[in-house]
Amino acid sequence: MNRLIQLLADNRQSKARRFEVVAVDGTDEAEVYLYDAIVSDEIEAEWWGGVAAAPFVKALRGITASTIHLRVNSPGGSVFAARAIEQALREHKARVVAHVDGLAASAASFIIMGADEIVMAKGAMVMIHKGWTFAMGNADELRRTVDLLDKLDGTLVDTYADRTKQAPEQIAEWMAAETWFTATEAVEHGFADRLADSAADEDEDEDEAEAAAGWNLSAYLQPPKAHARLPESVQAGELAALTEHRDRQQQRMAALLRTPIR
Repeated sequence: MNRLIQLLADNRQSKARRFEVVAVDGTDEAEVYLYDAIVSDEIEAEWWGGVAAAPFVKALRGITASTIHLRVNSPGGSVFAARAIEQALREHKARVVAHVDGLAASAASFIIMGADEIVMAKGAMVMIHKGWTFAMGNADELRRTVDLLDKLDGTLVDTYADRTKQAPEQIAEWMAAETWFTATEAVEHGFADRLADSAADEDEDEDEAEAAAGWNLSAYLQPPKAHARLPESVQAGELAALTEHRDRQQQRMAALLRTPIR
């Protein structure tokens, strides 16, 4: 099973979902809540939930405030949709401050790279890993898919290395290991600029549960233990229906997902 499909299916019923643009009263500032997975298009969003690049970029370009606070709690998603969002953040004339309120995992971890400043809340986490995809075909087609994944991972290494100033070899090693950074570690290694408050210097292992609040992360290899399970809100019947739909859609998704995803 494609792990992005699993991630979306596991979190389809999540109450953590929120995508909203809010003006901050009495200021020339705006808040954008990206509390959701990132999906390829609005059709995908209609079924699985999640935020597609097109509506996000449209909403972002409609903001005229001088400062944008991007508030993030996302389990990740489509790499190319996230790239489009990242670039839109880079191009916006406002000063963009990314606040990792809970989780910036996978594709969300490079969305925040497009901000002018990255702030980590206590208990928040950043996760980076190598790209995923689903592929079908003969040996030549599969080799081309592998080559494309290698190119994709190379671009991500460059993005993280540019921001963090870490050696590309170190970034690649972290990605291969699916590395989860606590708030303090994210700052220490250059994935964020500062902690949200001085109390974040405390031992953050106890706060892992806060980082991924509302998300089931069992699609990943090494998620925080509290989130490697199915939410109680997804009952057996709902899970069976999701699984049946997933199986029916495998052929369609194979065509849609021939390009790498996160």
